[in-house]
Amino acid sequence: MPAYLHGVRVVEKTNATRHIRTINTGIIGIVGTAPDSAPAAAATATTGTVAANNGITYTAPLGAAGNSVRIMLADPKANSAALSVSVAGTVITVSLATDAAGVITSTAADVTAAIAGNAKAASLVTAANTGASTGAGGVTATMKQVALTGGADEAFPLDTPVLVVGDRALAAKLDTTGNGLGTLPMSMDAVFDQVAPIMVVVRVAEGASAAATQSNIIGTVTASGQHTGMQALLTAKTKLGVQPRILGAPGWTSFQPVAAAMDTLTEQLKAFAYYDLASADVPTALTDRVAYGNKRCMLLWPGFEVWDTATNALVQQPASARALGMRAKLDNDIGWHKTISNIPVNGVSGVTKPVSWGLQDANSQANLLNENEITTIIMQDGYRFWGSRTPSADPVFAFESAVRTGDVLADSIAEAHLWAMDKPMSKNLIEEIVDGVNAKFRELKAQGYIVDANAWVNPELNTPETLAAGQLWIDYDYTPVPPLEQLGFNATITNQYLIELLK
Repeated sequence: MPAYLHGVRVVEKTNATRHIRTINTGIIGIVGTAPDSAPAAAATATTGTVAANNGITYTAPLGAAGNSVRIMLADPKANSAALSVSVAGTVITVSLATDAAGVITSTAADVTAAIAGNAKAASLVTAANTGASTGAGGVTATMKQVALTGGADEAFPLDTPVLVVGDRALAAKLDTTGNGLGTLPMSMDAVFDQVAPIMVVVRVAEGASAAATQSNIIGTVTASGQHTGMQALLTAKTKLGVQPRILGAPGWTSFQPVAAAMDTLTEQLKAFAYYDLASADVPTALTDRVAYGNKRCMLLWPGFEVWDTATNALVQQPASARALGMRAKLDNDIGWHKTISNIPVNGVSGVTKPVSWGLQDANSQANLLNENEITTIIMQDGYRFWGSRTPSADPVFAFESAVRTGDVLADSIAEAHLWAMDKPMSKNLIEEIVDGVNAKFRELKAQGYIVDANAWVNPELNTPETLAAGQLWIDYDYTPVPPLEQLGFNATITNQYLIELLK
């Protein structure tokens, strides 16, 4: 600030509550296989004809970048000119040879050899005789640049997060043959039957065995820093600008090692996952459930039966694929505070194992599964998920909605305060932060997302020493909205209403 000013200086300061935006919770992260996924295509172009033996086909390396390549066969308009090749960006210009009278003498074979002999041109295209053309025919100059077309990048490269924004046509590129091979084609159909969400899709290679494919699904981080398998979901925010918060690998989370690996991912991404139990019956499902304890997951049993138009028959599908879509649908339509239980599931015709259920039957199989933190499927006005619990041993996080509420609040509050970092510590700054958080809590309470919450400055944590070290601690508490899991009615039989008969 200048030390001297003969005039008026205005210094702008802020003293306003900043709005906290709720994070996008409805983004799905899905991992699986799709051996018939659309491959990359090379851009091509041709000059000349086979009949004249001067046909040349120019082929760029695989990928959409080849569509920017242009070819120009130029008449030098000079006598006794030598054949030469020049490259400017992605434009290849072949200056054709001429005789003493200025007539073009270059053949197709001369042109292909000249392009191959120029390092820059050869890196852009491969030139070869078209079909049965011998290359002996003389070429003619092109009137304008010839564009290569048809190049396309691989739609779903292996071990790479790909963004699918409600685009079923893009998802269809996971199955170019219509045979439905792998787990991703059916998973994408299952999700789209519920909602057209934002998805981060990671395709992995099928291994020589189921165990090898499990390893590919789990993935790793290589010495070069490449994230493979489900680990690639960790790079989605950097590469795609979105963070998946609903995770699954339908068809593979029934393998406990895959589910265990995804448990770690849910912690890192503050996401919620859905796992299928591959149990043969209810007693086995209860035994299998013991292996799980992550608060950020839900166990599902049994699976769905779905009509397959390729085979004209019912096929079995893991329930987690439709749970992913249901979770995203509810986040978009109702909110993250609503569990997936008791909402009709679209696109299903049956279940892989029948489960007994009655709304007042405490001894039903469905109730036994729910009691052991396994969400099942019932049929009442359509097929529905039935159960809201996680396998967490901590009763605070017994419900799916409680876990997601905690994660949504934590990330929404944290990510909204980049503006405050490194500002000079002041009473005004502290008040702005606390007031902003409480304003958000009032908004969420009014919308029904939470019962209530409150933020305050804890004097026990904020000592002169911690403040001097640049540390500020804000405490907040909250009450998530619990699902109505058990509704009771107390019935009393009485004679008092008999008096009505005498009126």
